[in-house]
Amino acid sequence: MGEKKIPGYVKSENVIWFVVASLLIGFVAGVAFGIYKSGSIADPHQSAPPAVIDEERQQEIEALKAQTEQNPQDVASWIQLGHLYFGANRPNDAIEAYGKALAIEPENANVWTDLGIMYRRSGSPEKAVEAFDRAMKIDATHEISRFNKGIVLFHDLKDETGALAAWESLLAINPNAKSPGGQTVRELVDHIKENHQDRK
Repeated sequence: MGEKKIPGYVKSENVIWFVVASLLIGFVAGVAFGIYKSGSIADPHQSAPPAVIDEERQQEIEALKAQTEQNPQDVASWIQLGHLYFGANRPNDAIEAYGKALAIEPENANVWTDLGIMYRRSGSPEKAVEAFDRAMKIDATHEISRFNKGIVLFHDLKDETGALAAWESLLAINPNAKSPGGQTVRELVDHIKENHQDRK
């Protein structure tokens, strides 16, 4: 879908971070590894924002809802509606909007990735992983979904082996991939492996 890639970074058209603060204690002081999404940039040191919608955003939501009622096949409006709900931290509403978009245009890897983040935020990490897997099936070179899958597996599902596999598959595509904080994914992988060896 015309995804713009910047060399060395795991990045979608626009980037938003849903932060996992201090993912690895002792990795690098202050490191925060986050999840990427199509949208705008968020502060990497903050957790999910409160569910607050200002008047301007509410007007945009109402306009898009009216547009989708008039034209239920307007995939762009469904996607934008999902993005607005994402920004307002209303994951269930975002999930519904993204689901409507994907019912019309199922081969959109970016929207599957966005949906996965909303599943994670709603407390459904298994569904998040399924959504990221779907994005990768659509686009075998989709970097963001691989990075995000590793975060959810490692942080939420405590699946170290699966997380390493996801990140190593990313490194096979982009050996210079970096986290939002600027650390390389290779550093992350090597650190986890070293800690694993120390525990043996």
